[in-house]
Amino acid sequence: MMGRFTMVAMDTPNIVVVPAAGTTPAVLRLPVEGMSCASCAGRVERALAALPGVESASVNVVSATAEVRGAALPPAADLVVAVEKAGYRVPAGEAELAIEGMHCASCVGRVERALAAVPGVVEASVNLATERARVRTAGPADTAVLAEAVRKAGYRIAAPEAPAAALPSGTQTSLAGQPAGLATAADPRLSKEARHLVIAIVLAAPMVLPMVGMPFGRHWMLPGWIQLLLATPLQFWLGARFYRAGWGALRAGTGNMDLLVALGTSTAYGLSLFHLLREGGHAPLYFEGSAAIITLVLLGKFLEGRAKRQATAAIRALQALRPTTARLRTAQGESEVPVDQVAVGDRVVVRPGERFPVDGIVEEGLTHADESLVTGESVPVAKAPGDRVTAGAVNADGVVVVRTAAVGAETALARIVRLVEDAQAVKAPIQRAVDRVAAVFVPVILGLALLTLLGWGLGTGDWDRAILNAGSVLVIACPCALGLATPTAIMAGTGVAARAGILVKDAHALELARSIKVVAFDKTGTLTVGEPRLLEAVAVDGDRDALLVLAAALQQHSAHPLALAVLREGVDAAPASGLQALPGRGVRGRVDGRMAWIGNLALMREAGVAVDALLGRAEELEASGHTLSWLAVEEGGKPRLRGLLAFRDQPRPGARIAIERLRAMGVRTVMLSGDNRGAAGTVAEALGIDEVQAEVRPEQKVAAIEALKSGGVVAMVGEGINDAPALAAADVGIAMGSGTDVAMHAAAITLMRPEPQLVADAIDVSRRTTGKIHQNLFWAFGYNVIGIPLAAAGMLSPALAGAAMAFSSVSVVANTLLLRRWRPAAGAGTTP
Repeated sequence: MMGRFTMVAMDTPNIVVVPAAGTTPAVLRLPVEGMSCASCAGRVERALAALPGVESASVNVVSATAEVRGAALPPAADLVVAVEKAGYRVPAGEAELAIEGMHCASCVGRVERALAAVPGVVEASVNLATERARVRTAGPADTAVLAEAVRKAGYRIAAPEAPAAALPSGTQTSLAGQPAGLATAADPRLSKEARHLVIAIVLAAPMVLPMVGMPFGRHWMLPGWIQLLLATPLQFWLGARFYRAGWGALRAGTGNMDLLVALGTSTAYGLSLFHLLREGGHAPLYFEGSAAIITLVLLGKFLEGRAKRQATAAIRALQALRPTTARLRTAQGESEVPVDQVAVGDRVVVRPGERFPVDGIVEEGLTHADESLVTGESVPVAKAPGDRVTAGAVNADGVVVVRTAAVGAETALARIVRLVEDAQAVKAPIQRAVDRVAAVFVPVILGLALLTLLGWGLGTGDWDRAILNAGSVLVIACPCALGLATPTAIMAGTGVAARAGILVKDAHALELARSIKVVAFDKTGTLTVGEPRLLEAVAVDGDRDALLVLAAALQQHSAHPLALAVLREGVDAAPASGLQALPGRGVRGRVDGRMAWIGNLALMREAGVAVDALLGRAEELEASGHTLSWLAVEEGGKPRLRGLLAFRDQPRPGARIAIERLRAMGVRTVMLSGDNRGAAGTVAEALGIDEVQAEVRPEQKVAAIEALKSGGVVAMVGEGINDAPALAAADVGIAMGSGTDVAMHAAAITLMRPEPQLVADAIDVSRRTTGKIHQNLFWAFGYNVIGIPLAAAGMLSPALAGAAMAFSSVSVVANTLLLRRWRPAAGAGTTP
């Protein structure tokens, strides 16, 4: 796992800002890529100078920098947009910071505003659940400047966190994927909070326990001076965190949960101290109230911390899969080396029970690989020479030699971890609305507390009661639960989805997937196995072998499923040159010096090939569900039909169940296929697809997706390469593949194994996650909507208000943890 600070390194100048002194304009310098001449510089200068607040702009082509001056410069994001509109780009930097001291949604807003105010920052996003800030800058990020902004906002940058415990290469594991004897490192902050909680309970118990006898008429209390001795360390040592954070909020001109707790407990403690000094303890004392509040808040924070750690268990489990060592085979023999020293092309030996340390290709040996914690597939997969293996998977039962294809950050496992981390770090759209509420929450609560104080004091004359009721209002108000409601659900939802083999790129996709009304499927490789078999070859001249030789020549370098079916026939391909793929139609090139074509009927018509000789037979084959490839060769200066090939693919096991599940969820299914109507219709009828659009070219699928959007949110399911335009055009793109190719970057959701039922599972986990978000927000707002009026009415003591406040956060996070029980209906049987 990367450290607490990460940065995208670039060989470009940093942004430099000279703060304005008096009336001196500020100067902002940023890198610009793509300029090559004075004309380029002029375009960038004019684009920047046109922005409001920019007094002058100068561009240096040699140093590739732009310098902007102005007393009130616009945000860096506006400068970046202006440069991009001019046809150039500002290289982006990224930084990740771990922040300590945030306790509520108000804290999140304050840190975001502080980071966004740093010159050069384009976007800042803070996640309360992970306690991390993601910052995007125009140019390389200066983490020291960002850290100083966080410090001035009243928070701290955490020390670098040790990486998740990885496994040595020889760690023995079960087929369930659980490492034998792997201990989870304790969280130092949780240990410290546990110690403070125990001390708080010891100090508070003598004051609080006597209150248990009140309902039975047996009320007794410790002498006032002893209560003072017990309450003082609780208030000013264990409760010092609330004063520090509250003071930081005041200095920044805002408020947070800590300020409310500090004011509320200080009210009860101060009133008690006043009575003790004035009347010697004969008046009512409320030391037990302040002590109970602090103890309960510490208990809530401890439970909340444990729950948040459980919510991030999925990502830590993935991080722990990568072994730390590898057994390297060289000409000198075998040696165990750190996995970071393995290079692409090296040969690695993996024994039974060990995890594969790298992505690669099996060169020697036979085995089975348990990839359950990588792909979500519970059944071990057979591996033979030529098969791919993935870092983190378990070698079950054979010694194999693997040729390394990817190591470190380039392995599929590392990319999965990055994808899940990114999804957990990005805010869901609903969270931004919550942040707007949190920005005004604390000032509103302070106003309500003041009204409560004045209302009770002026109305009854009992200022002691007025102070206590105002303190109860301060204590019960909890923006903490608001801040945790969404990010914890996102973490839990993306975590369980990842364990099931469903990778969600961002929180927006997870939230949007719940509203999917139409799912459009590609056919070949998505609903079907993707390995069609050649069932018939019809040659015009009757020479079947010559027809296959021609087909193999044209398709010898193609990875298309139909081409692979031809090559599996084992014929020797004739020499070919000038091969050119024609998207959605086929291939053309020269074979033995003559132009030749192979593809669909549209290609034949485009080339001017007469197909009447085989049209009747073609119609019969299409009607029975075959996919056809036509072949033609140039003869006498004209293209002549040579024959046709008939293929058939089989639906994937579980595809029909997947369609039935989607229909039960109220989702309409559509097939978008480039295949002929007969073949597409046969598969659609077998699976129960609602609508079929056949003979659709890749570029036409985009228009089809746009048309389907009139029926609601549309998802496109494809293999992620040929279907990339349609995946991008859909509201939610879902790439079905192994997770080791470009599919992970082409769609919002990637299915790690080709199982159509995972589409329904992805929608299901989205609905459950967003349901938890709504439930959490209901509880977070509900505590305040109910509790604040009761506190203002004098119906809640400060201690009870503190208990309600503490457990509001705990209940929100505990409700979120119920998501961890979700399992895919696709029957993966993943390890929890």
